[in-house]
Amino acid sequence: MSGNEIGEFIGALLILTGGIASVISVFGLIRLPDVYTRSHAATKSSTLAVLLTLSGTFLYFWFHEQFISVRVLLGIVFVFLTAPVAGHLIIRAAYRSKVKLADISVADELYDVLHKEKDEKDEKDEKEKEGAGK
Repeated sequence: MSGNEIGEFIGALLILTGGIASVISVFGLIRLPDVYTRSHAATKSSTLAVLLTLSGTFLYFWFHEQFISVRVLLGIVFVFLTAPVAGHLIIRAAYRSKVKLADISVADELYDVLHKEKDEKDEKDEKEKEGAGK
């Protein structure tokens, strides 16, 4: 077996692993109880699946065609940077829209943080009104 064949095999293995990770993410979407856990599962596993698939594609073309694709490298970087951020923002928007947590959820750690910020803002607004009234 030559080095090129080994590289092609590793690339194909990464592509296959990415496909399996993609299927696993579907089970997370089906089985988990609320939007927060579903989004977490979808974001983490689909990001991993896309990164594995693109890495396998990059290696395959590198060893099979002796071609280094900058587009694939940029795709890897783009997905790695944007997918977790997008998932976080979607969940944050859902939380601020008051989407309920699942009944089995034990703690809501963000509740205290957001209400503390709101209370501090209300106090600041009251002080400004008092200062303007004098």
